[in-house]
Amino acid sequence: MATQQINIPDIGDFDSVEVIEVLVSVGDMVAIDDSLLTLESDKATMEIPSPVAGKVTKISVAVGDDVKEGDYVFDIEASAAAAAPAVEAPASAPAQTAASVATAPAPVAATEAPKAAPVVQSSPVALANASKPINSQSMGATSHASPSVRAFARKLGVEIDKVPGSGPKGRIKQTDVEAAIKAVMSGQSSAPGQATGGAGIPPVPVIDFSKFGDTTTEELGRIKKISGKFLHASWLNVPHVTQFDECDITEMDQFRKDQKASAEKQGIKLTPLVFVMKAVVKALQEFPSVNASLSPDGQSIIKKHYYNIGIAVDTPNGLMVPVVKDVDKKGIYELSRDLMEISAKARDGKLGPADMSGGTFTISSLGGIGGTQFTPIVNAPEVAIMGLSKAKMQPVWNGSEFIPRLVMPFSVSYDHRALDGAEGVRFTTTVGNYLSDLRQLIL
Repeated sequence: MATQQINIPDIGDFDSVEVIEVLVSVGDMVAIDDSLLTLESDKATMEIPSPVAGKVTKISVAVGDDVKEGDYVFDIEASAAAAAPAVEAPASAPAQTAASVATAPAPVAATEAPKAAPVVQSSPVALANASKPINSQSMGATSHASPSVRAFARKLGVEIDKVPGSGPKGRIKQTDVEAAIKAVMSGQSSAPGQATGGAGIPPVPVIDFSKFGDTTTEELGRIKKISGKFLHASWLNVPHVTQFDECDITEMDQFRKDQKASAEKQGIKLTPLVFVMKAVVKALQEFPSVNASLSPDGQSIIKKHYYNIGIAVDTPNGLMVPVVKDVDKKGIYELSRDLMEISAKARDGKLGPADMSGGTFTISSLGGIGGTQFTPIVNAPEVAIMGLSKAKMQPVWNGSEFIPRLVMPFSVSYDHRALDGAEGVRFTTTVGNYLSDLRQLIL
């Protein structure tokens, strides 16, 4: 039986692509068109099939290596049954999606194929940290799945080598990955595949603190338990970026003070927050991607043509976020009334589901307490949140002298999948400009 060298076929207009999986081990028997390698470029994921049937006798490539057309990667000892000449597999087109190349049959594993080294698991953490100098004989395939299914599992933080496959020859299908996730969501902590603690994040060590001194244990309140789950999920699922800025609100605050007496006659407490809400909505109208949510599959952005602003309220029971509806259609006095009403309901624990749903953007204000800057957590499925800090008088250079100005620091955290850095800073700059000169709001 002749040994045939296997080289990388035509892979399109790429100088080199990265090996993200080695799907076979030395000693494995493969058939024609069984997948040997998975390559990934910035445009597509593709599997390299075997042009011959036989036994893998040598592997000269490892996860993390960069390969190009013509590179030698395997030796396969062709079986006697492989009488047909080897046919070079056509390459996937560069713009092909992962789903479109997921048609190759699964490789046939040897009866006692060596287990995969931990570095080749399909989790994002493992791939990101995979180093090149790996013994190729430790790269055995313990799971068989198409590139689209592997990409689906990586996106959801599932270790695909722990998911049992229901397809032919144990091939893992998307429904298998979904079943593993559902098992965890239903409370089966031992369900395979889903990395508990957040995409493979190692748990915090359990420590008996009483060994070091007196302790007191108090159960978290119901609101903190509920909000904690949402905040944790948002932090793990949303790639946060926070843009810090500050704005001169001297004129805005003076206008508020000028209107204070008139507002009080109508039983209204006029706060800086309502002016911020109007400035934010004006900016959201100019940057519709900030007033949006990502689709569940992360492939589309849903832009909303209504402006409901969630306001984080500190209550005795914990943080709550009631929503002020149709902020773009209301004046300062009407917004003030709404804000007073929902704040009172939040403190009294009387908020209903309708009061806390439908938000498109959230504002968290700590200005009445203190602090200089903070990083708010995005209130997913929204894509951005603003954090307001305490304003203070500062000397500002006007070109000829320093003058006292009331400066308010603020920040905006946003989902980097929906917004890039340039759009994020343009949004914060626009909000700051409106707050510095309220006259722009009527233009």
